Amino acid sequence: MARKKSPERLIYTDLDGTLLDHETYSWKAAEPALKRAESAGIPVIFCTSKTRAEIELYRKQMRNRHPFISENGGAIYIPRGYFSREPPGSKRTGKYLVIELGVPYKKLREAIKVMQGKGLKVRGFGDMPASEVRELTGLSLRQAHLARKREYNEPFVLDNPKQEPKLLNAIQMLGFQYIRGGRFYHITGNNNKGLAVKILTGIYQQDADMPMVTAGLGDSPNDFTMLSAVHVPYLVKGHNSRQSRYPAFARTCGTGPDGWNSAVLGFIGEDF
Repeated sequence: MARKKSPERLIYTDLDGTLLDHETYSWKAAEPALKRAESAGIPVIFCTSKTRAEIELYRKQMRNRHPFISENGGAIYIPRGYFSREPPGSKRTGKYLVIELGVPYKKLREAIKVMQGKGLKVRGFGDMPASEVRELTGLSLRQAHLARKREYNEPFVLDNPKQEPKLLNAIQMLGFQYIRGGRFYHITGNNNKGLAVKILTGIYQQDADMPMVTAGLGDSPNDFTMLSAVHVPYLVKGHNSRQSRYPAFARTCGTGPDGWNSAVLGFIGEDF
């Protein structure tokens, strides 16, 4: 379904620990800002480590109809008919146009197996039943099943922390990347949130034939490329004390969706 008019601003947001509460996964505290963005015609674009299946659940709950970026920039999903023309490099997949930036999940799982064969105590979501994913994340069992439907990114845990330097070096030697999220490490291809944000912003700008002012909100290191790719970056205050060592992004006062709400209301109210 096409948009009624071209937006002048875009909001990119992480989900876990940012728009969603770290413990409860609730977004209700951000509802005032979500409604304000909707009424102002400003797209809220999910840019997260979550899978397409997980994102679709939250899009339905929040009545979000905009494009989204899954699995740490693994792919950009655009509802068919959203833009006036199909973006170059996209392919039709069901109700979406998809721009794939990551490597297939099968190759990431092969890399995990190689590292396990070297004696590294690493376990990805593909090694875990949904019940264990639920236990590690606090998700419902249904959500844990959706979290295991990976396409371009594999979250993993390291059971022996002393092996961390060897593990991360092994990932790089295999030609992949790793990033640190709020709960897990992630092994990926040469994709990241920032690259996907730049591509999607370019599509918006080309479709509207005008520049856009962009904001980004995230809470952990895997959001840094996204925050660096927008005009107005917000580091949402999180549960993790290590944020004191993070780059000098603007910080929200409240945590999670509370901080998200105040930051977005401020962004919408700014006159650029």
